[in-house]
Amino acid sequence: MAFTADNVPVFLAVLDHGSFSAAARALGRVPSAVSMAMAHLEAELGLTLFDRSGREPRPTQAALSLAPQARALAAQARQLQAHALALSQGLETRLTLAIAPELLTAPWSHALQGLAQDYPLLEVEVLAAPQADALAMLHSGRAQLALVFERPSLDGREGFQEIGAETLVLVMAPGHPALQAMAPGEKLCEHHLIDNRQIVVAGRDPAQGDSRFEFARHRWRTDNALAALSLILAGVGFGWLPRSLVQPHVAAGRLVEMAFENLSNGNTLWVDLVWSKERPMGPAARRFVALMQSG
Repeated sequence: MAFTADNVPVFLAVLDHGSFSAAARALGRVPSAVSMAMAHLEAELGLTLFDRSGREPRPTQAALSLAPQARALAAQARQLQAHALALSQGLETRLTLAIAPELLTAPWSHALQGLAQDYPLLEVEVLAAPQADALAMLHSGRAQLALVFERPSLDGREGFQEIGAETLVLVMAPGHPALQAMAPGEKLCEHHLIDNRQIVVAGRDPAQGDSRFEFARHRWRTDNALAALSLILAGVGFGWLPRSLVQPHVAAGRLVEMAFENLSNGNTLWVDLVWSKERPMGPAARRFVALMQSG
């Protein structure tokens, strides 16, 4: 292999500094070592890389053609070295983030963009899972972080950072029979909810639920907020969904934020980034938390 981790920096240094002597000073080597390294590289490639007929060596068209790939190779080598150093200092081999499906539209990708700049070779996995399942993944070690709504009670095993808030609203298709049966100007009451089908975003364990948001006698469950949205748009039932998700459909008249006689529509919850206190966070997880906190 002609290009190596040793001669690529020398090749680029000669290109950038314009002479063997200047490249040698930049690399902390003697000029003869730089000249010899380039001569060996030219012999292995069977190409003339530098025209030595003048006072200083001038790069040939072959050298200029090879330069972009050589720079990319040098950048990859630097990334590899930095990643190896970070791994030796405790960097995770993979960072897994579990996100409640209602929060997939929350501003979390900007933090991953920053993380990618800090650790370009880090493997990242983003999983959408209902809140109960996301927290179960966290405690089992399957995920290092979970982005979820505030929990009804604190769990001593969890550390968390509030990173924002999301408002859940009750929505229904305008053609739903419950709305069609109402007199003009009439508003809904709680008994309309109890006696109509509710679409619930919930975990895969039927025994798990959130009593704050499940109150209809008849419930259909899904683990995906987009599936719930599709069912509600089809008029199958009503449900709680993030206002940021349903607002375009409300504006277009495809959904209605239900107006009630005796209660307000809207439940604002804090959004938490959660980790397990039983497992130490690695550098990438700590950096992601900091990026999310800073906004």
